[in-house]
Amino acid sequence: MNIGIYIYHQAEVLDFSGPFEVFSTAKRLGAEGLNVFLVAENTAPILARGGFKVLPDYSIQNHPKIDLLVVAGGVHTDEMSKPDILDWLASVAHSAQHVASVCTGAFLLAQAGLIKGLMVTTHWEDIADLTNQFPDLKVISDKRWVTSEKFTTSGGISAGIDMSLHLVSEYYGFQFATAVARQMEYNWQTCTYHTAQE
Repeated sequence: MNIGIYIYHQAEVLDFSGPFEVFSTAKRLGAEGLNVFLVAENTAPILARGGFKVLPDYSIQNHPKIDLLVVAGGVHTDEMSKPDILDWLASVAHSAQHVASVCTGAFLLAQAGLIKGLMVTTHWEDIADLTNQFPDLKVISDKRWVTSEKFTTSGGISAGIDMSLHLVSEYYGFQFATAVARQMEYNWQTCTYHTAQE
């Protein structure tokens, strides 16, 4: 399974490094089929929040097929005005098995027209903005993550780790995801999510 994490300038560091740690730890513990990588608009260095510098593995023009797309949050407003990014998100989301976002990454999915009418969430500080900007969304304000159809959105920053562990549990089972959380010495909040099917 190829897991592509989309990053950009001023992305929140834990929004992408948290999920990366979850999936790479899962691979180390036995989920050998996982291949996790970072994708950006191009392969130039990314300056994330706080001055954290990171090199993307691939550009949006040249990357492996993505089975699980994770969109990081951060200072996302510039990304929302880039047609090439929105078109790329829509294209990848169409073929991916699952699409996830952390924090304000949900704004990019919404701007790309991918989550119309679905239950979603974001960082608590951005709930009102998401609701106002995209009134067709069913925004949930009190859950760490929300799954609706093949889209899973999470709250901010550390909530992306909980969401990623949940995704690991969906593919490899709860016991294995618990072992990943233990290896990370992370107190996984397992019961604070909502699915549209409930």
